[in-house]
Amino acid sequence: MAEDPDIPAGAMLDQSEIDRLIASATATSRPALLRADGRRDMDTETARVEPCDFRNPAFLTEAELRRLRILHEDFIRYLAARLALILRMECVLKMTRLTTLTYTRFTENLPSPAHICLFKAEPLLGVGVLDVNPRLALTLVDRMLGGRGHSVKTERYLTEIETALLEDILNVVLEEWCAQWKGGPELHPQIIGHESNGRYLQTSPRDAVVLALTVEFTFGDCSEQMQIGVPYYTIEPLVKAVESRRHKQAEPPASALPPAWRAVYEQVQIPVRAEWAGADLSLREIAALQVGDVLELPVGILDETNILLSGTPKFGGTVGLDGDRVAVTIKRKLPRAEETQHPSHGHHHA
Repeated sequence: MAEDPDIPAGAMLDQSEIDRLIASATATSRPALLRADGRRDMDTETARVEPCDFRNPAFLTEAELRRLRILHEDFIRYLAARLALILRMECVLKMTRLTTLTYTRFTENLPSPAHICLFKAEPLLGVGVLDVNPRLALTLVDRMLGGRGHSVKTERYLTEIETALLEDILNVVLEEWCAQWKGGPELHPQIIGHESNGRYLQTSPRDAVVLALTVEFTFGDCSEQMQIGVPYYTIEPLVKAVESRRHKQAEPPASALPPAWRAVYEQVQIPVRAEWAGADLSLREIAALQVGDVLELPVGILDETNILLSGTPKFGGTVGLDGDRVAVTIKRKLPRAEETQHPSHGHHHA
């Protein structure tokens, strides 16, 4: 700290002078801001600085993590209903954590003893980790063998027979997890191994980012945790597919193109007919008609001529003569309601 010329050397300072010196030193020693491109910026007041924990990297934005949380909440809800039908007992599942962390930290947090299931989701790359508390695993196996589902108090490793029985439940868990990823390739889960200690797992690089889901599993009087850890590079194509589908749903529908004339229309032949409504006659009068009879038509009927295109009324006009030929002058376009009302009786054609 620089010496203050107003304070003589060796003088005793009171609290107010000490506070003034600290305030002046803080004001003059403002740290510089180093930009991502290497530029040094002294304007730190307008910059938004956020803390970053390099030991716990986050490759997912808040919006992406929120959508993944919604997806895994659906997974937990469907899984609870399916397990309740299989085990014939109420299963309560609750998400306690969904976050990203390094593979080393994920494996260090696995309990010991533990029952760890290694799985793949074909055709994705990478190996996922499904950790089930041994007490919960033994309780599930006991229920599958006809037990009442009471919590097993002992903590021990599972035998080979118990592991084989538990695989039926783990396959259901993995099938439901894979079924929630829509918009990407169809996933097929496959269990590739079991472990009892997470300290020696080497299924991913130590610094790989893992999406970790922790679920509290309540079954009968047993309440333990189940964890699913999947490397980020495994689910990256699925996350991109979810994001792409969301953008497509958010895009406004494409507006209809305006009608345009095309050269191919020039050779299309459309029958054109002009007609008007004639007099109403009974069947007796129609049966009595003979050659040479005269039918009376209303006055002004020539001005009420309908012009039909392919049998559909489209225009209204007036019938007249053009030299030695009968012609129709188009006067107006018929509304859609009149287009659909095509008279079927008493028509005369021009």
